[in-house]
Amino acid sequence: MDQPVNTEVWKAQTLEELVEILHQLFSGDKVNVAEVQNVMESYDSNPEEWTKFAQFDQFRYTRNLVDKGNGKFNLMILCWGEGHGSSIHDHMDSHCFMKILQGNLKETLFDWPNKKGGGEMLKKSERVLRENQCAYIADSIGLHRVENPSHTETAVSLHLYSPPFETCHAFDQRTGHKQKVKMTFYSQFGERTPYAASVSQENN
Repeated sequence: MDQPVNTEVWKAQTLEELVEILHQLFSGDKVNVAEVQNVMESYDSNPEEWTKFAQFDQFRYTRNLVDKGNGKFNLMILCWGEGHGSSIHDHMDSHCFMKILQGNLKETLFDWPNKKGGGEMLKKSERVLRENQCAYIADSIGLHRVENPSHTETAVSLHLYSPPFETCHAFDQRTGHKQKVKMTFYSQFGERTPYAASVSQENN
């Protein structure tokens, strides 16, 4: 039986170091959720290290790719203008880690709609995540919506998805109906993505 890894060892001093540690943690076939969550939380947000990736849009939140994780994960920075939010969405059977780099984000958790469809979706819980906190969600936990509750401050978050995915489902809160949407990057590695390639169908 494998010995549990001592997560105290993993303390990321910089964003670059965090990326290096994540590459090591995802080098095998199994994901240790607690370990990844701990190491992401251990990184103290330093805007000098991530500002080059943080590109905002006036009208909607943006997804900015930081690292492709050797195909095992995508690490990205999401930038939320005042009042920006996502739709209710799933994560295509992937692990999703979300760390707050700046500001606050409100996460609202929902139950999956019943198979027959129809009827308002049930809200399970809601919480506000603050700077340096790291949350985790997977489809087995439920669906969620993420939003910047502030109308005066922006927010920035660091997300890791493993395995990476290019589409997901957005859900209508009133009816539970879902639609498939394509995920796009506003920028990659600090460079703005050509406009046609970066327009998403839906706020996810």
